[in-house]
Amino acid sequence: MIRKANLEDLDAVKKVAETCALHLSNQGIFQWNESYPSKAVFKSDIEQGSLYVLEIEGIVSGCIMFTEEKDALYNSIDWLTPDSSNLYIHRLAIHPEHQKKGWAKKLMDFAEDYAIKNGSFSIRLDTFSQNKRNNRFYEARGFVRLGDVYFVKQSTFPFHYYEKVLQPS
Repeated sequence: MIRKANLEDLDAVKKVAETCALHLSNQGIFQWNESYPSKAVFKSDIEQGSLYVLEIEGIVSGCIMFTEEKDALYNSIDWLTPDSSNLYIHRLAIHPEHQKKGWAKKLMDFAEDYAIKNGSFSIRLDTFSQNKRNNRFYEARGFVRLGDVYFVKQSTFPFHYYEKVLQPS
């Protein structure tokens, strides 16, 4: 079940993110760390109504954040659609015990359905360049890579910007 997160989910969501960060670092992928994503970031997402959780058998096992607000770092990219109506995805995570079972696809389907129902021209996101699985996942869903950004507190490697056009602008 996918539902809007509430403050009671905060610890569980943070635990999923920490478990994912450890799982990735054990594979040599240093995408997330002790400073990102922070509990404060997730709390803000919840308070803004932009964080959704995936429950499997009643346990929070994943999350996705999406918003219509564009992060200033996204201004450096030449996007495929105008900035007037877009959905931005951040912090997609599935607990490692539940990965490779289609749950990330379900969360992305949920976000895409939301975007289409709300008239978004496109979905935009960034993902870590060294996380090859994520890059393949988004490209297989029709996302086009448009450029790179560096988050110095996270990694010396870039994050790739992606956009998927949903309807003509």
